[in-house]
Amino acid sequence: MKILFIGAGGNISGDCAELLHGRGHEIIALTRGRSAVAGCCRAVKADRKDPAAMRVALAGVDADVVVNFLGYDVADVSLDFDLFAGRVRQYVFISTAAAYVKPPRAMPITEDEPLGNPYWDYAKKKEACERWLCERRDRDGFPVTSVRPSHTYSPRWFPNLVGSASCTLAARLESGRPVFVPGDGENPWTLTAASDFAAGLAGLIGNEAAIGEAFHITSDEALSWNEILGETAAALGVAAPRVLKIPTDWLCDRFPQLTGPLKGDKANAAIFDNSKIKRFVPGFRCLKPFAVGIRESVAWYREAPERRIANADADRLFDEVAAAWGEGLA
Repeated sequence: MKILFIGAGGNISGDCAELLHGRGHEIIALTRGRSAVAGCCRAVKADRKDPAAMRVALAGVDADVVVNFLGYDVADVSLDFDLFAGRVRQYVFISTAAAYVKPPRAMPITEDEPLGNPYWDYAKKKEACERWLCERRDRDGFPVTSVRPSHTYSPRWFPNLVGSASCTLAARLESGRPVFVPGDGENPWTLTAASDFAAGLAGLIGNEAAIGEAFHITSDEALSWNEILGETAAALGVAAPRVLKIPTDWLCDRFPQLTGPLKGDKANAAIFDNSKIKRFVPGFRCLKPFAVGIRESVAWYREAPERRIANADADRLFDEVAAAWGEGLA
C-alpha cells in the first residue's frame, strides 16, 4: 500500500514508518522540511497550515491510507476531509487517551470510557476532531479510524511531568537537582514504547474491520511515578534522586500551566484494557518494559555530548516549582 503520513518527524511516527516500510509499504511523508523524517520515507514538502500548499503538494499523491499525526484543530481534519474523501481506503486520526473523562470512572480504562476532559485544551481539541470525523463517517461514509496513544516515548525521550521530549530530566537527576511527583507519587501510570505502539498501529492500517472504530494502544505495564523516576535514576546510575512530593492542587494553583498535564492527565490513575486492539490485531502485545526502554534513552543521550542539552523552559519550571515549594515549607 501507499501510506501518507501527515507529520513524520515526531516521537511516534518514525517507528511507525520504519515498521510499515519493513512490511513492504511505501511511506510518503508530508513535512515542512524543518525536521528530519525517517530515511524510509519519500518526503513531500508543504506547510500543514497552508491549504493551498497542501493541495498543490498532494495533487499527485495517490495514497491508499492517510495517517494524520498532526490534527489538533477541527480545521485540520476538515481540510483532510476535503482533500481525501472518496480518494482513500482509510483515514487514521491519531488522537489521545487524554481525551477520556478525567478523572476516569473505572479501571482499567476501555474504549467505552466517555470522552470529556475538562482540564486540558489539547485533549478537548482532539475530542472535537474525533467527533467531527465521526459525523463525517456517519453522514458521508468517510473511512476514519481513531487511535488514542497515551504517554508514548522513544529513545530520545525521558518521560516526566513537565516535558518528556528532551534530556532535561536526565540532566537534573545526574546533577542532583530536584524533580517532583504529584501527591505521594503512587498513582499508577502507563508508559508505552513507540516501537510497541507502532506494532499496534501497523495492524490497524489497511484493516477494513477497524474502519469506524476507536482504539487506544498502550502497554499493559503500569508503574507509579515514584517507580518511573526510580527506574530512570537507576538507568542513569543515580543512587539517591531528589524527588519532591507535592500536592496536585498546590501545583496547579501556583502553576496554572500544569493543570492540563496534571489534572487532565498525569496525576490521574491510568491503566488501560487493551483487549480491543488485541482482538482486531491478533498477536499484538507490547514487548518492551520501561526498564529496558529507559536504558535505551540513556544510551542515546550518552552517545554524543551535543545531546546533553536540557530544554530551558522545562528546566526553569522545575526550578520554579522546587523554589516555590521550599518557600511554602519554610
